[in-house]
Amino acid sequence: MAHLVETMAYAGDTPWHGLGVKVPSDLSPRQMMEKAGLDWTVEKYASYVEVDGSRIPTGMDALIRSTDNRVLTNVGEGWNPVQNEEAFNFFAEYCAAGDMEMHTAGSLKNGEIVWVLAKVNESFDVLGDDRVDSFLLFSNPHQYGKTINVRFTPIRVVCNNTLTLSLNQTSKNEVRLNHRRQFNPEIVKEQLGIAHEKFAMYRDMARFLAKKTAKKSDLVQYFNNVFPLSAAKNNSVSTVDDLSRTAKMAFEVLETQPGAEFARGSWWQAINTVTYMTDHVLGRTADTRLQSAWFGVNQTKKVDALNLAMQYAEAA
Repeated sequence: MAHLVETMAYAGDTPWHGLGVKVPSDLSPRQMMEKAGLDWTVEKYASYVEVDGSRIPTGMDALIRSTDNRVLTNVGEGWNPVQNEEAFNFFAEYCAAGDMEMHTAGSLKNGEIVWVLAKVNESFDVLGDDRVDSFLLFSNPHQYGKTINVRFTPIRVVCNNTLTLSLNQTSKNEVRLNHRRQFNPEIVKEQLGIAHEKFAMYRDMARFLAKKTAKKSDLVQYFNNVFPLSAAKNNSVSTVDDLSRTAKMAFEVLETQPGAEFARGSWWQAINTVTYMTDHVLGRTADTRLQSAWFGVNQTKKVDALNLAMQYAEAA
């Protein structure tokens, strides 16, 4: 099976997915781009098909990577590629001012998705030493139909779970830009507000969840909704024995996952069970888990799980 992670570099502790090459923690965005093997460009070239010896224009352009002439995608005439250097430059002024530092960067699917993760110099404690750090994730897809995405991403330190905000806050939590116009970092900065307000929002949500007790009967329904039986999606069940195999596994790790000693029996513990499962357990390999947790179905699953946990906690 082909690996999804093509190249990657990280600073500090080994990431939760265990992938990449370790680099010093004081790299500039430009240096991080080079260490992550992302110092390449993409250019558009007219695309053709050959029929009976004749080259016929397809009306599309091929997006070609400079280092190996790999065709990353086919795009229309009005599609504007964003170079990797532009994505890294977005972080330059924040790193220079000491507000952020480079953390992780890499390429997925042979260059089709490039991401940059920067650590924001802000954190909070939920209970005691249960700390959550603030990060900003910039994903730059060289892939037709995908949008540039810049979003706030909190990470729980004790277990390296990648957390997320509620769908109700999506418009304030992330910025999506299509490729129909030239990338303007000032628009992103203006809309995003850069993490502080959103991080305070997440702090309040986490502390609220940590104070709300989760009854076993509610947890049965909760995990059934998050990890449903394929033949009876979202149907009510009565006991743990009625749950899907994955939901049963979630119940098993509820009290044993890293950080389980904090806020035992709370909805904070329940949502972190979901993030632990998606980030560390589900999926065949570490790189498929990374892809899914940040950009795939498990990213959506974590958002839905947080929404549902908040609903149960508010009703408790």
